[in-house]
Amino acid sequence: MSQLIIRGGRRLEGEVGIQGAKNSILPILAAALVTADQIELRGCPRLRDVDASVRILQGLGCTACWEKNTLLVDTREISGCAVSDRLCREMRSSAIFLGAILARCGQAELSYPGGCELGPRPIDLHLSGLRDLGAEVDDTGGVLHCSAPRIEGREIVLSLPSVGATENLMLAACGAAGITTIANAAREPEIVDLQNFLTACGARVFGAGTSTISIEGRRPLHGCTYTVMPDRIAAATYLCAAASAGGTVFLRGGREEYLSTVTAVLREAGCSILSDGNGIACCCKGRLSAVRPVRTAPYPGFPTDAQAILMAAFLKNRGATVFEENMFENRYRHVDELTRMGADIRVSGRTAVVCGVKSLHGAPVCCTDLRGGAALCVAALAAEGETAVREICHIDRGYEDIARDLRFLGADIVRTES
Repeated sequence: MSQLIIRGGRRLEGEVGIQGAKNSILPILAAALVTADQIELRGCPRLRDVDASVRILQGLGCTACWEKNTLLVDTREISGCAVSDRLCREMRSSAIFLGAILARCGQAELSYPGGCELGPRPIDLHLSGLRDLGAEVDDTGGVLHCSAPRIEGREIVLSLPSVGATENLMLAACGAAGITTIANAAREPEIVDLQNFLTACGARVFGAGTSTISIEGRRPLHGCTYTVMPDRIAAATYLCAAASAGGTVFLRGGREEYLSTVTAVLREAGCSILSDGNGIACCCKGRLSAVRPVRTAPYPGFPTDAQAILMAAFLKNRGATVFEENMFENRYRHVDELTRMGADIRVSGRTAVVCGVKSLHGAPVCCTDLRGGAALCVAALAAEGETAVREICHIDRGYEDIARDLRFLGADIVRTES
């Protein structure tokens, strides 16, 4: 079993490159099915979730292979339309294959997806949108059976700006006759990246980044070479690591426009942050100051994926900082582990109050989910002594090599096998 051993108390100094975005590459891999061609994906991060997506593609009859940090995918010889229960359980994003397989094959079969246990994350919006396009969906028995010999474009109004539903409907709409309009669509940068990929393949998709997206379906698509956008949550993690441990770091390839709500909070807390076309520089001296309440919200609001990570950076802040989680019910599962290190966090429903302490101490802790695991690493950098972070399979779902990257920034961290 793998674990991370972190010896805290060292200021960070150094430079690291930002990996390709996890939340971008997964829908792009699903979108490759719609092209029925060869795709070259540059800057693709090597993650557990990417490996799971590749196995899904291979299970459908496609091929995929790595050439350094480039993933070559060939979806021309698809031979099936069903994804196994085992693969669906590995990651929440397996649901994104539903729309793509339906657009390609006219039918699809998936089990309900797995992933981090962050509370109820129903895919009702995905299914109702597919039904609006003309698909017949049978979701009894824990397996989704979808069939649509012909789907028709139309206007779909989402009751919530769901990222997954927006992406699924974009992919399904590529196979629909006519024009599909998605109203109240999610506006995340990863949605824009998916649009850019589809456009590079010959699709006509407009409006990503706004609340209304239009897709002209039934166009002949082709392969392309595409570079995945940088991961804004990985960048937020390393900014918070510098804020936690102190020091000066440079994130090569980081783009502040993708995480401006995070940098705004860090600036308010006393960090100096500068950015240009090459990346983001962050300098943090001394303890952070308490800030106004941090409330998670759909983009362009504060990202829920950065909530635990930012909280870890504020464990030694001067005063008290309030966090309000509005996206997922179980997004405070990391709190109990942080208290093992001496943190003072008081949780009531969706609100957590972080009362700053003068010092933290190392302790054995366990990852509860992907971002909660990253938060434990951020906290350990500011703790006295040694912290053993266990169950890091969660971290591997979203970070290519967090130990390597933090070492580039000067941290004392090693990955060990026990």
